[in-house]
Amino acid sequence: MIGSGTDWNAATLEGVDAFVFRAPCEVPVRTSFGVMHDRPAVLVRVRDRDGGEGWGEIWCNFPAVGADHRAALVRTVVAPMLKGAVLESPSALAGSLERKLEVLAIQSGEFGPIAQTLAGIDQALWDLAARRLGLPLWRLLGGEHGAIRVYASGLGPDGAVATALAARERGHVAFKLKVGFDHVDDLRRLRALRDALGPEATLMVDANQAWDPDMAMQRCPEMAEFGVHWIEEPLRADAPVEAWRQLAAHAGTALAAGENLVGRASFDAAISARALGVLQPDVAKWGGVSGCLSVARSAMEAGIRYCPHFLGAGIGLRMSAHLLAAAGGDGLLEIDANPNPLRELTCDGLLPVRDGAVELSAAPGIGPLPDLGALARFGIGQRAQR
Repeated sequence: MIGSGTDWNAATLEGVDAFVFRAPCEVPVRTSFGVMHDRPAVLVRVRDRDGGEGWGEIWCNFPAVGADHRAALVRTVVAPMLKGAVLESPSALAGSLERKLEVLAIQSGEFGPIAQTLAGIDQALWDLAARRLGLPLWRLLGGEHGAIRVYASGLGPDGAVATALAARERGHVAFKLKVGFDHVDDLRRLRALRDALGPEATLMVDANQAWDPDMAMQRCPEMAEFGVHWIEEPLRADAPVEAWRQLAAHAGTALAAGENLVGRASFDAAISARALGVLQPDVAKWGGVSGCLSVARSAMEAGIRYCPHFLGAGIGLRMSAHLLAAAGGDGLLEIDANPNPLRELTCDGLLPVRDGAVELSAAPGIGPLPDLGALARFGIGQRAQR
């Protein structure tokens, strides 16, 4: 039932596991709305009765207790529902699970955490299906090749130039700066970054919803003068559509958003508004593979660039890479430029970057399984044992 042309035997699920990891960081990761004092990750594994497994990642960056909470949702709510379930189609099974949890989401008010948990489960089901078929996920999803372009993100208010230059040494040619702090300092950092990287570098900025419409109308054109390719989340994600349209007409460059949209209706509204030049669904926050790939294709049909958002460990990063390869187009994969051992230990088969691009392998699923032994020193709660 996976799709035409695939030789598929449905799998019966044996269990679902969630693993929480937390790695210290010497330099906190700062955004306009908050600070990350460590790097958390929730990895989720689905197991079938034939000994197969598939992996996904659940967004958990904020609040600080988010990782433990998402893992508890997997272990206490989702795992009992999936034990013994038959996997004929990842999208169908994930959709069925979502419908079963709709009332709980209303009752608890936890729409976001439940959506994020479901996103991780959807990823893991697709990874399991691709591994059972012996296909790389990007190919199972309809991709023609595994070559994708990338950019270095997470250049914060402290040491942005040094971080960018180090990323360039690692093969990056495109970079994104965090803004939304003091405006004079934002412009100073952007100018320093452009001067350091030269006119040929691709630059973007990310305001993380920091500005109201009046501020954005002033600040976007000033930043566009530096030749930025897009300005990300210059407004709150829930700002009126007319505010987005007015800003798009005035900004001087493309607007980007999508990481904080939840639900297909929200994405459809964003696409139909024609205010965004770049759409950025996050595979670990909403929709997983099933939802994000569908949204990506709709966006591209409407002439909007698809650039997946991601900031976490390596499983979600690899998922995002496979989604981009499957969707095609001229989008860029976001790769956090800040140190993160949880990413570095779980992004096998994706790095290194060469001339601003990576080449995904033809290994089944999203590539090598995570080494839980190597991750064990960062484990929290349920220990990572294989």
